[in-house]
Amino acid sequence: MSEALLEQALRRDRLIGIVAIVIIAALAWAYIIWLSFNMPMAPAPMPDMPDMPGMDMSGMEMTMPAVATWDPPRFALTFVMWAVMMVAMMLPSAAPMILLYARVGRSAAAQGRVFASASFFALGYVLAWTVFSLAAALGQFALTQAALLSPMAALSTPWLGAAALIAAGLYQWSPLKDICLQKCRAPLAFIQAHGGFKSNAGGAVRIGLRHGLYCIGCCWLLMALLFVGGVMNLLWVAALAILVLAEKVLPGGRWIARIAGAAFVAGGLGLLFLGGAA
Repeated sequence: MSEALLEQALRRDRLIGIVAIVIIAALAWAYIIWLSFNMPMAPAPMPDMPDMPGMDMSGMEMTMPAVATWDPPRFALTFVMWAVMMVAMMLPSAAPMILLYARVGRSAAAQGRVFASASFFALGYVLAWTVFSLAAALGQFALTQAALLSPMAALSTPWLGAAALIAAGLYQWSPLKDICLQKCRAPLAFIQAHGGFKSNAGGAVRIGLRHGLYCIGCCWLLMALLFVGGVMNLLWVAALAILVLAEKVLPGGRWIARIAGAAFVAGGLGLLFLGGAA
């Protein structure tokens, strides 16, 4: 294949890859938006109670902890929600790595070498976040059973929210965050450091899984902050997704992470102070 034809094929493959990532992420976001309006997050109905003189019961259901009994279908729905949400939030930030894998694969094919499809790499990446989603669903189950979540799946105790914000903020400045974020920001160096591009599907899945694990190391406490603003709070979900994307792809991503960390600590201390004052 001539150089001009190869470059044309690479541009076409890049466009196809971008379109595929955009479509998958858009479908995931569409599901999350639909779910935010349809998922039964409210607690189980309470027995009728007589009105108390001088007490306004309006809006009380939005601040009460969610104490509904969790059965297998509800847990499965929550797990699917988390898995799709992680695809919606994390797949755009993994796009540079996936596109690089596809580009190198096409170049190698033109030279008579065979590398596994980038879709296997993406599968391993998504698999890592699917395992994380299971842990997140279990965490939501535990918090619900302990009556620590509101119907919007937000922590109903201010000091817990404050602790989560402070912990996430401090983690943004930690050496482990630095290491994991660097792996996410340098796709080619990451692949070369872990054995290079793979010719078999299993190897591509494994390296995608490993990349996903580094991404989890980078962002797991940011994902835990979903319980602070509310798992079903679309603006909060979108804000965290934008932060993750900015950390990984914009110049100065490390300082973006640190500035966000300082803001989280300040927000946690403010929430702790306001909660104590209340």
